[in-house]
Amino acid sequence: MFTRCRVVGCDRPARAGTDDGLDTRFCRQHSDHYSRHGSPYKRSYTAKELAPYRKAALAWLEANAEDQWVRNAVDRVETLYRTAGPHIEAFRLRGLSPEGRAKAAWARLRKAKVDPRGVVAAWLAVEMIIRDDPQPETKIEFRRVQVSKLVHKMASGTHKRWEAGAGGPKELHVYPRSRGRVLRHLGRDLDEAVSLLSSKVGTLDVPVNLTD
Repeated sequence: MFTRCRVVGCDRPARAGTDDGLDTRFCRQHSDHYSRHGSPYKRSYTAKELAPYRKAALAWLEANAEDQWVRNAVDRVETLYRTAGPHIEAFRLRGLSPEGRAKAAWARLRKAKVDPRGVVAAWLAVEMIIRDDPQPETKIEFRRVQVSKLVHKMASGTHKRWEAGAGGPKELHVYPRSRGRVLRHLGRDLDEAVSLLSSKVGTLDVPVNLTD
């Protein structure tokens, strides 16, 4: 029944047709790719590719800070910060649901005092790069995952340093994994926060310099 992966050109069996999982759509390779990138075949945009779009998006948001749609989006991201619950160290996330991990990411952003405009700029940058992509993946899930990967990195992780006697100081750096359902929850949260601005995105004139 689950004889082939659904990705065109892939002749591997879907995971449900093997002893390697329950995915009825994709083989192990494409299932993992889908989990990380939001698409079974299209890769995520690189930091270098996104950089000029993020720069342009932030500059546009700053120049239009008094626009009612911009203010609404920024205010609603701040609300995500405030309602995320207590800050949870990255090494204490085990056992939380994907939705709980998403809330923990918003709480980390709050604790790190990440400017909400940077989060909105990440969303706008992804909107623009997909618009300019000659072979775009237009599914909502891909866009949400791409934005969430940026936001997840902005939330960083947990970093601790303490003195440990003769052996010198010890350090602990823990970063939550950026994949799976937590990215979908983050993307959904942000989509709802920027919904009014999103309705205007097709009319926005945001100049992007790709030559820097």
